[in-house]
Amino acid sequence: MIEHVHEHILDEIRTNTRTDTIFVLASIALNMVTLAVNTAVGSDDHPNGFIMAMFTMLIVVVNLVAVIGLLKGRKNREKLVRGLLKIYADNKVDGYYDRSLLESYKTRYVLFILVVLSTGFVSAVVPYMIVLTRT
Repeated sequence: MIEHVHEHILDEIRTNTRTDTIFVLASIALNMVTLAVNTAVGSDDHPNGFIMAMFTMLIVVVNLVAVIGLLKGRKNREKLVRGLLKIYADNKVDGYYDRSLLESYKTRYVLFILVVLSTGFVSAVVPYMIVLTRT
């Protein structure tokens, strides 16, 4: 039975990793597309502020969802890994798992969130800077 629990936890960790990857890649892709669209709109002789504002709100919402998803993913991963560590300790094989990986995972999530937020910030601010420099 413990083998099934172990495999289930590993499957959950794999799912968690895929979900986190989707959050990061989707938000970065949207940020880059929005940067291009808003830059093109802002470079026009008569920029449409409404379109730019709508895309900027989209950036905020999608990046907020991504950050919340990553924070939840970090908590879930931590719980799952702690469950694995409990199984390993109960079976006296916990010496093979380096507990410093938990801190490494936390750092990785902070970096993911930083990438999402920084690309979102750039994609939101740069087009408006272009508009301001054209006036």
